[in-house]
Amino acid sequence: MAALDATPGKSVELPQVAGQHAAGPLAGDPGLLGLPSFIVGTVTIALGFTGVVPAGTSGAAVPTILAATAVGMFIAAIWAAAIGQSAVAGINGTFAGFWLSYAVLVLGLTHGWFGISPTAIVDTEKLFLIGWLVVMVLLTVATLRLPLAFTALFTLVDVAVLLVLLGTVQPSTNLLKAGGYVALVFAAVGAYIWLSSFSHATGGKQFPLGTPALR
Repeated sequence: MAALDATPGKSVELPQVAGQHAAGPLAGDPGLLGLPSFIVGTVTIALGFTGVVPAGTSGAAVPTILAATAVGMFIAAIWAAAIGQSAVAGINGTFAGFWLSYAVLVLGLTHGWFGISPTAIVDTEKLFLIGWLVVMVLLTVATLRLPLAFTALFTLVDVAVLLVLLGTVQPSTNLLKAGGYVALVFAAVGAYIWLSSFSHATGGKQFPLGTPALR
């Protein structure tokens, strides 16, 4: 556990987060792997939603998401669990599950693996987005004791998923694009946290991550 100053002369105990190293025979910072894995998946899918890549190539991000993002975040989750960073393990494992299930959804719908009729595809996408939106909102609430940068990242994830859900329900290209742009913003927040972790891991100082919303 790591102490973070909350008020003068008082501190609160927080879970290990990116940039805070565990002590003992097993140590390290799983964020150095989990964060770039998260960033690359986010950027590739966001470029699709914003229309940077041509229409009809929504599956182009799947190889990166499946082979890099999902795998990388699962490894980061195992690493975090091995050094006792339960919160970090939970975050990485949850996002790894999201990215893996997204890849399976796209591949399954494209190749007809699940026997879902074309008329039910949109409803399937709605179920996927609603289920994960619930989990992401709960994760945001559960991690309010982490530094503010993490809360900002998770909140932006919630907003992006909500916009994509609304754009799927309506449907609306503008809402989907908005979701993509929000995804690029939270990728930038993730990049900031990752650079902070790397600075600390290479002997420098961490960047300011903000005071937790809850103490």
